Amino acid sequence: MSNALQGMRRRVVTVAVAGVMAVTVSACSDRVSSDEPLDGFSAEQIFQRGEYVLETNARPDAAMRYFREIERLYPYTDWARRAIVMQAYTLHRDRQYEEARTVAQRFLDQYPGDPDAAWASYIVALTYYDQIEDVGRDQGLTFQALRHLRYVIEEYPNTEYARSAVLKFDLAFDRLAAKEMEIGRYYLARGNYAASVNRFRAVVEEYQTTTHTPEALHRLVEAYLALGLRDEAQTAAAILGHNFQSSPFYQDSYDLLTRAGLTDSASGESWLREVYRRTIRGDWI
Repeated sequence: MSNALQGMRRRVVTVAVAGVMAVTVSACSDRVSSDEPLDGFSAEQIFQRGEYVLETNARPDAAMRYFREIERLYPYTDWARRAIVMQAYTLHRDRQYEEARTVAQRFLDQYPGDPDAAWASYIVALTYYDQIEDVGRDQGLTFQALRHLRYVIEEYPNTEYARSAVLKFDLAFDRLAAKEMEIGRYYLARGNYAASVNRFRAVVEEYQTTTHTPEALHRLVEAYLALGLRDEAQTAAAILGHNFQSSPFYQDSYDLLTRAGLTDSASGESWLREVYRRTIRGDWI
């Protein structure tokens, strides 16, 4: 369980001492079978049983019965409210992403100002993030994950969920840049230089904080040299040298320019020249 989710667990478990909790849930386990009616148990007892089953059963969905029963038996209570977000968490752990998203959103609709709204929003984001496919496939889920992760970061900035969301946001953002690079390399290898430039430009302008920027600049040097656009090639190399001089991509670009009798100096008035000016001012990356 992540630190963020452990934080929630600490809030909802009423017995703070782990040993005492173990005794409590074990006793509960002895008294409640998986199909026994729960009407005779308190909301707290059912909730603890649900947590116990969630942590000890190989099938997370086995815990759903307990959290759903709390809603049925004790509606409009604090335990019922907590049970909703635990249902969302359980469904997410069971990889029932759409169902988890639906339940988490129901919690947010009913309790938008609740302290656990941050967790519910984070679960919504995770239902997209955990489905992100490899770079070679459609990245629609990545965009959705970014949108919801940003929401968590902006709406709940001082929470543990925001801190976790920042890390995941950076990884998802990097994935989008990787997709642009993959397509750009494809075009470059097939001599479709103009199309490759468009992809590498997107990385430089839209994803410049990712790990793919040095290579994108180097590939621009390659593509522009192939197109005979010497000023653009030199300017791309100048930006690369200013920001990533220790990168092996800079040395590759430098060698290409040297063989062509060129230098890594900003020239002309292309879109790259504006990036170079921002670089010198410290406004880029």
